[in-house]
Amino acid sequence: MSLRINDIAPDFTVDSTIGTLSLHDWIGDSYAILFSHPKDFTPVCTTEFGAVAQLAGEFAKRNTKVMGVSVDTVAEHVKWKSDIEMVGGAKADFPIIDDTALKVAKLYDMLPAEAYLPDGRTANDSATVRTTFIIGPDKKIRLMLIYPMTVGRNFAEILRALDAVQAADKFPIATPANWQAGEDVIVKTSVSLDDAKAQFGDVNVVLPYLRMIKAPK
Repeated sequence: MSLRINDIAPDFTVDSTIGTLSLHDWIGDSYAILFSHPKDFTPVCTTEFGAVAQLAGEFAKRNTKVMGVSVDTVAEHVKWKSDIEMVGGAKADFPIIDDTALKVAKLYDMLPAEAYLPDGRTANDSATVRTTFIIGPDKKIRLMLIYPMTVGRNFAEILRALDAVQAADKFPIATPANWQAGEDVIVKTSVSLDDAKAQFGDVNVVLPYLRMIKAPK
């Protein structure tokens, strides 16, 4: 069965560039971003891992850990890190896991169950391993994004979505289209107008079901 929003993220134990780790233990009380790639030493992947390295401080401010998945060995990941750091201009200190057996790729429905890695493979053999998951401290999947081989991820959008997820975890709100952190948010329809005014103060009733408030602190 395919993974869905609010499913418990499947746990796994793997080798990585920071040693052996288990996903749920590694997440602990943090949020986590699991982002995967089809192969080391490929152009789009290198720019993306470099972008994640640049954002280390932003993830830390949001109590969020980041884990890279690439279907190569830890030894290959260690060699690749120098390219990542050169392109990104920042240290790549987040773990990159060994998924040569496609254990995580299959566990997270990135590849068919019968998929394998042939000798002399190219990135096309694992092309669908281009997904992103935001996972909460409760270990539930909060967001999933899937990209094709030719489209580099927008990590500003991933940060924006993470901000929205975390805001909705703290308050009974949702975020409108194109929302950015600090902008007005929507009161959930499950909250009465009186309760919304009591909790948040001024409420802009655009429509009976669309009530906007200043972003709560």
